[in-house]
Amino acid sequence: MIKARAQAHEVRLIGGIWKRTRLPVMDRPGLRPTPDRVRETLFNWLASLAGAGGGELPGWHCADLFAGTGALGFEAASRGAASVWLCEQDPALVAQLKVLRNRLQAETARIERGNGVALLESAAPGSLDAVFIDPPFDQPALYTAALRAALRALRRGGVAYVESPQPWSAEQAAALGFTLYRQLKAGAVYAHLLRT
Repeated sequence: MIKARAQAHEVRLIGGIWKRTRLPVMDRPGLRPTPDRVRETLFNWLASLAGAGGGELPGWHCADLFAGTGALGFEAASRGAASVWLCEQDPALVAQLKVLRNRLQAETARIERGNGVALLESAAPGSLDAVFIDPPFDQPALYTAALRAALRALRRGGVAYVESPQPWSAEQAAALGFTLYRQLKAGAVYAHLLRT
């Protein structure tokens, strides 16, 4: 069994009540935390949809399907989301997420170990405002499965955030029931915000 190094580096939360809080990043295969600049842009996009200033998401219900470091999920909680569901399969990452939740006293964050797509399929229809989808890049089939589950779980006008190694077209989004709302490229990563 290969042991991972405890902490390769850190990322920081960009806004909200835990602004500047550093989150450890374990050395795990395929783990790529969303860069600070991308998260800042994403949460500005989301806040404009929420009608709130300062990147806030008051009252939103969110799910982070492939939580990893928890950067997206804890960022949403920091910015006022009413609930954030962080799903992760790796037991070491789940343990780290639970430590972070306790350290931050993030009562709105729920950590669950398991397959994020299967967990999302168990969500009540129309119960979520935002779903964060950032699976391992070497498992492209997860995108379609995750977006199909998200379409059912999102409220009308809800959003799915997708990170991928290639750009998504408006036609690809439409084929899965979404409208391509915003898109950006940061290094080798493409970030997309899709609306129902």
